[in-house]
Amino acid sequence: MIIHLDLAGALAGTLSPLDLARDSQDRPALERMVKEADAAAAKAPKDAAAQFHMALASSYLAEVEIELHDKKAAQQVAVRGIHAAEQAIALKPDDAENYRVLGTLCGQAITDMLSGLNYGPRAKDAVGKAVSLAPKSSPVWVARGVGNYYLPAQLGGGAAQASADFRKAIDLDSNNAEAWLWLGIALRKQGQDAEARKAFGKSLALDPRRVWVRQQLEKTPAK
Repeated sequence: MIIHLDLAGALAGTLSPLDLARDSQDRPALERMVKEADAAAAKAPKDAAAQFHMALASSYLAEVEIELHDKKAAQQVAVRGIHAAEQAIALKPDDAENYRVLGTLCGQAITDMLSGLNYGPRAKDAVGKAVSLAPKSSPVWVARGVGNYYLPAQLGGGAAQASADFRKAIDLDSNNAEAWLWLGIALRKQGQDAEARKAFGKSLALDPRRVWVRQQLEKTPAK
């Protein structure tokens, strides 16, 4: 897929520094941002926005650690972020984004069955609360879909259920690159490689800098 430089530049202008670092899998930059966000949150314990930013930065770093196959490092940063997300919820209990990020972090903190028993129910509860508060939020439905993707089918999850959540997210916002990415992953899991490649291509068209999407497209059979 060819992305013109002027289009790529325009799209980059709409992304935050956190997004850009995540997209390029720039671990050092994300580590610096988490450190800065942690210091800011410590200085402003009653500032919900500062706590949320710390939680969000932590979730982005944990996401990249998982992409780079370092689940232990992901768990460590996610656990730090969970505390900030919980603080944000305590300060703003009606903000769906706080619950969405908490659910994401709890999912990222799972590395084995024991941690799954601890963080799995917390992730599900947090995302459920986010959905109840913001049923028309596309990112919230992506978070629910990711949770269902990793939840065994016998427990009500699985790739098919996740696909439905990602399609709901796309219905709400067809420009949500993250929703297209995860739809592709779920479709590939179901053996629908051609449709998965289309979803990855759509995600890349929306966010051409995202390294992990490109990697997912490359590992998906063309036939």
